Amino acid sequence: MNAANSEGSVSAGSDSPAGAGSEGGRHDPEASADDGDQEHRPKKKQRSFWKELPILIGIALVLALLIKTFLVQAFSIPSDSMQNTLQQGDRVLVDKLTPWFGSEPERGEVVVFNDPAGWLDGEPTLEPNPVQRVLGWIGLMPSADEKDLIKRVVGVAGDTVECKGTGPLEVNGKALNEESYVYPGNTPCTVDDTGGQFKVTVPEGKIWVMGDHRQNSLDSRYHQNDKNDGMVPVGKVVGRAIVVAWPPTRWSTLPVPDTFDQNLSAAAPGALGLAGAVPLVLWRRRRLLVAEGPRVSGTGTAG
Repeated sequence: MNAANSEGSVSAGSDSPAGAGSEGGRHDPEASADDGDQEHRPKKKQRSFWKELPILIGIALVLALLIKTFLVQAFSIPSDSMQNTLQQGDRVLVDKLTPWFGSEPERGEVVVFNDPAGWLDGEPTLEPNPVQRVLGWIGLMPSADEKDLIKRVVGVAGDTVECKGTGPLEVNGKALNEESYVYPGNTPCTVDDTGGQFKVTVPEGKIWVMGDHRQNSLDSRYHQNDKNDGMVPVGKVVGRAIVVAWPPTRWSTLPVPDTFDQNLSAAAPGALGLAGAVPLVLWRRRRLLVAEGPRVSGTGTAG
């Protein structure tokens, strides 16, 4: 009996620490039952990869749709109007986030914009297959339903843009050196009667755009008879093209050319008036001083 009690005591002690689940060294049947339930409870099986895959794909599609809508979207270059900056078939990434914060296009930027007034009427469109439609909808491929164009911003609100002869192109009376981006062999301006020669002032809320391949671009110059006088409403701008992402051999950024770093801003009428008034005021002040000089001297002598 003593041996049995001793063995039983050792067994109980090895099952649980001293004082745990017992009072005064007595065995706690409820604690033993809990331990047994944990041992016999079946482990939860992990969900298989194939069951989780649809969830992962759904999350990826939602993220891609959000990115396309608010951040960045890919666009394909359909023509040669922006050579050599962009080649037909290039894929560019367009920043769509900046316009959400009220930023407007600036001179020199390459922008994508919705067709403002039937510029693409009569142009052939390719019918995408179902896969291309899905990829276009989530932003992984350009959407075939969107009629978009890509050009360089030359003039913004208040600017006077002018082409005389073969150039150079002038913005607010200042000539632009466009050798770094205008297609080799092209002149900055085109001598023709359909829009190559012009002088326009860009109204508020509009921009004036031109292609880098000047002799192969139906841009603002050739749509001056539309409802916007050839201008593109800022509200039609999708965003700024920032990177050539495809093909890999063409990867490059799209910075604003140095020629737009010069001060091209149009002088405001008030500033012009002030600049003209300053010399007049100074001249008048000098005349008064000269006229008053002898009278002061004579009075002093008399006194």
